[in-house]
Amino acid sequence: MFKYILTRILYFIPTLLIITLLTFLLSQAAPGDPVETRLQGGTQGAQGGGMSEKQAGEKAYIDMSKKLGLDLPAFYFSLTSMAQPKDLHKVYRKKERENLQRLIAEYGNWEEINAFYLSIKELETSLFEVPRDSNTFAGLQTMKEGINSLLNNYEDIKMSADLALMEEAVNRVSKVKVDSVTYTEVAYFSSVKPIFEQLKTNYAAIKANATPWKTKVPKFNWIGTGNQYHVWLFGNKPWFGSSEDPSLKGGFIRGDFGESYLDGRPVSSIIGDALPITMGLNLISVFIAYAFSVWLGVFLSKRKDTKLDRSVSIVLFILYSLPGFWVATIFIVYLTTNEYGLDWFPTYGLFSNDLSETASKWEVFKDLGAHIILPIIAMTYGSFTYITRQMRGSMLTVLKQDYIRTAVAKGLPDQVVTWKHAFRNSLIPIITMFASLFPVMISGSVVIEVIFSIPGMGRVGYEAVLARNYPVLFTVLIFSAVLTMVGILVADILYSVADPRISFTKKK
Repeated sequence: MFKYILTRILYFIPTLLIITLLTFLLSQAAPGDPVETRLQGGTQGAQGGGMSEKQAGEKAYIDMSKKLGLDLPAFYFSLTSMAQPKDLHKVYRKKERENLQRLIAEYGNWEEINAFYLSIKELETSLFEVPRDSNTFAGLQTMKEGINSLLNNYEDIKMSADLALMEEAVNRVSKVKVDSVTYTEVAYFSSVKPIFEQLKTNYAAIKANATPWKTKVPKFNWIGTGNQYHVWLFGNKPWFGSSEDPSLKGGFIRGDFGESYLDGRPVSSIIGDALPITMGLNLISVFIAYAFSVWLGVFLSKRKDTKLDRSVSIVLFILYSLPGFWVATIFIVYLTTNEYGLDWFPTYGLFSNDLSETASKWEVFKDLGAHIILPIIAMTYGSFTYITRQMRGSMLTVLKQDYIRTAVAKGLPDQVVTWKHAFRNSLIPIITMFASLFPVMISGSVVIEVIFSIPGMGRVGYEAVLARNYPVLFTVLIFSAVLTMVGILVADILYSVADPRISFTKKK
């Protein structure tokens, strides 16, 4: 058995690597820009100000990209086309990088595409030299919208239309009154016109010098350990000794799960606060569900097809049919407020807001108990039916076995036959179900925790999904996967404990 356990634990390593790789690929394919999310739109607002604000916004974006480790290539190697450069990751903004990839796939000539991209950025910077007044407002607005469109579009029809509108704005001339009779024409955009003409020339070069055949020639690029996946999983800190550099990361396997995109808080701290709450609630719920349902399943198996068996089964199936969110809502409406029902329990949270800091442990315990009774009931009642029916069916199957008939024929008491001979061998389905509860211990009950405002893992995961807070979300995903593997291993061990005939070692 020890050899089997050791072998299974060794299998965890490649399995875990595959899980982390799939999780990382999901993070790469996830929509949205993590840097913009982390900065909470700060760089977007800076683009509308002066040159100094623009530069500050760009620097903030680049610094945050480096802090999140997004300034590195994605993986140890990349399989691209001959048209795509190895260092495309140095274009920091995700949307711009993705658009450049689409242009490369369309035309295949990176040199011309890169020159076009740089001329867009140069034009964007040169607009700050144009005076801002009523004469230039409309033109500047057109230019900014056109630049933003060029950075995020790759279709020729749309880009040509944008360039035409921008050219009209660049060539616009305003008449300025010199005296009561004389007017003079002023070209406010004359300083940016040469840059815009170069932009048009570079775009024409992309179409004229297109080499789409390069997109069909594969190219293998070796990156090495300086990539996002390696740093995310293993970190770039020294394994031995300490480092004072705050930019170095410990890696997932060393407990550094990254930072929340919302507030920069370490994910390990978020998980550390929420996990004990979820595990506590689930342990109580599982204990109640199994203690009651296992006993009830054995009890009903001895009274098969009686009125009591049918009545209890009907009640259990009625409970099973009631949605958890509906029951939780009914509890809140009718048992936590005196407006519609009885004000017996607190409405939300784990502790009362008016609980004194000097309250005794018994007062804290009573307050906590009053808050968790309804959530635990809402989490537990639905399990009664399934576990009870599984236990009842398994017991009925075992009670028909020959060795049970032999035990009865020998005159053994009914309690001994039931609990000593039949019960142990009927636990296999229950053990299988129990193993699946391990990931639930960390993922929690999303609906119940959200309805009752319980700050557990379910609510943390739900809020992470809404906010696209991927470091938190993917940490919960990986922990759930690990606990799934642990649950399967524990189930195999419990199989052997429940039934010695089950062995995972080869018999000679």
